[in-house]
Order: sequence, then C-alpha cells, then structure tokens
Amino acid sequence: MANTDIALKEAMMIEGALGAALVDYNSGLALGTAGGSRELDLTAASAGNTDVVRAKLRTMEMLKLDGAIEDILITLTGQYHIIRPLTGRSGQGLFLYLALDRGRANLAMARRKLLLIEQELDV
Repeated sequence: MANTDIALKEAMMIEGALGAALVDYNSGLALGTAGGSRELDLTAASAGNTDVVRAKLRTMEMLKLDGAIEDILITLTGQYHIIRPLTGRSGQGLFLYLALDRGRANLAMARRKLLLIEQELDV
C-alpha cells in the first residue's frame, strides 16, 4: 500500500505529467500535491475541480443515475486534466487530480496508471 506522497510521486512519473494532487472534495483542500508551476496552481486547481466533482454528483443524483464516477476528463488545447474519485472505503470524499501535457501524454496509459495508483493508495 502506498501513502499519499508515494502515490503522487508515481503520478508525476506518468509521461507528460505536469502536476498531481489528492483532494478532499468536501472541503476543496489538497491533502498533498506534486509538481505544478506558476501556470498550474495546484491549490486553485484542487478547489476548482472540487466544484466539477460536486456538480457531476448533483447531476447524477437529479437524474437518478446508478453507478459511480470512474473519472472525469477535461480536454484543453494543450493539456488533459483527469479527475478520479477514490472508490475504496478509506478514500471516500477524495479524488486524484492529474494534469498532463497533451503533446507528450498517452491518455489511455495515463488513465490506466492512475487507476493502478488509486488501487495501491492507502489514505
């Protein structure tokens, strides 16, 4: 089982990774971050992506949709942003956030690696 720091370091080893965070979507606070830059403020991204997760959960509830969010993909002209809510009991209310350089990343491989990181994460 990996702790938060190890999980975020592994996320940053994904080809094209620009920044990663483990976020509590009840509070919007990042429990840990790795990477980031002046152009990618992970604190602001964590809070903003919390709104995205909450909005999707509300929409699913209104539509009475069964199931859970596997991941949310936001595609920008130069980046991919992946939001992956944790599914384990210890991860309830948390999500992994990963920003990728679109020109260097393999989206399918990044999603797969993020799933594996989630499965090993012990919060």
